[in-house]
Amino acid sequence: QVPLVESGGGLVQPGGSLRLSCVASGGTRSFYAMGWYRQAPGKERELVARVSHGGVTNYADFVKGRFTISRDNAKNTVALQMQSLEPEDTAIYYCNVRNLITAMDYWGKGTLVTVSS
Repeated sequence: QVPLVESGGGLVQPGGSLRLSCVASGGTRSFYAMGWYRQAPGKERELVARVSHGGVTNYADFVKGRFTISRDNAKNTVALQMQSLEPEDTAIYYCNVRNLITAMDYWGKGTLVTVSS
């Protein structure tokens, strides 16, 4: 198990910014990728961004350069800086850790991001 605790969600106006944070309280390993997924009402969960232990990142196309993922291996944390938020970004955002050897996924409970005027 990899307990994950997210923070930083909330209500923001279109065009605004939010920063999500997640800590893996049980620690991480070099073969763990860390990332963020989201699930909007009535839609499937989708990848937002992921970062490897070595700092290699990949982003969903819809991010369009608006989001930045970062990872601090010493603190076992991953963060998602979101800018130029749009109403379509409204969703529950989930922190994810993936064991790249076993393909096992671990999930946080999620944090709600609402983009609305």
